[in-house]
Amino acid sequence: MTNIAITGASGSVGRQAIEAFSDADLTLFSHSESEDLETTPIEIADRDAVADALEGQDVAIHLAANPDPRAEWDAVSGPNVEGVYNVYAAAVEHGLKRVVFPSSNHAVNMGNTVSPTRPESTSGQPTVVRPNERPDPDTYYGVTKVFGEAMGQYYANRHGLDVVNLRIGWLLTHDELRETVANRDGAGERYARAMWLSPGDCQRVVRAAAVRSLSETPMTAHGISRNSERFLSLTETMLELDYRPQDDAAAVLDDGGDSRDGLETG
Repeated sequence: MTNIAITGASGSVGRQAIEAFSDADLTLFSHSESEDLETTPIEIADRDAVADALEGQDVAIHLAANPDPRAEWDAVSGPNVEGVYNVYAAAVEHGLKRVVFPSSNHAVNMGNTVSPTRPESTSGQPTVVRPNERPDPDTYYGVTKVFGEAMGQYYANRHGLDVVNLRIGWLLTHDELRETVANRDGAGERYARAMWLSPGDCQRVVRAAAVRSLSETPMTAHGISRNSERFLSLTETMLELDYRPQDDAAAVLDDGGDSRDGLETG
């Protein structure tokens, strides 16, 4: 049986990852103790602690990070930079087979914002973004995700590690999506409609990233739902990881939504 370690397990994506692997042997780590989860507290910027944590594991899903897109550099550099190095170094030290690095839409989103100071916004005519195009971070948080993707590329090429850089959109429940859109202007609503990742689709895409065979490493893939107003390409994720998203923000927000395809096929 594959041993899977999840860092940041008590976060929103971490909890969906746990649901996705109800049939696997999971070891859970979080920044602090949680009342409803059996996790081991770990400081992800502590190199020795991370090395000890990943001993005996086969796959690491590295979710531990400061997820605030508006955070200043000092708040993200430790967990989001040092922490990434620590996980990859430990993965090689202990012979792990794969690291899934949940990157972010913020690694490639600057060109489609309405303003450099509004990272969670989308212009009226966004440009399709494909995984193999150059990074375009919109925040310091996005910069750290670009760093993480580059670290994965180095470890894949230098050490032969299987790496999946999974650019997560915006994980919200159906009710959270409706509430978020109700409190935003047009540019903010367009962003939510494009970037939404439903809980069910989150489980599907994280599981696929961890267990599907890779035709190449590293692989960069987009992790959003099948939103009709998306501009992050899903073609590569669907073809390479056999990801089959089932939800669409328009269907939730518009009582049936728009049947048109998104900006790209797949």
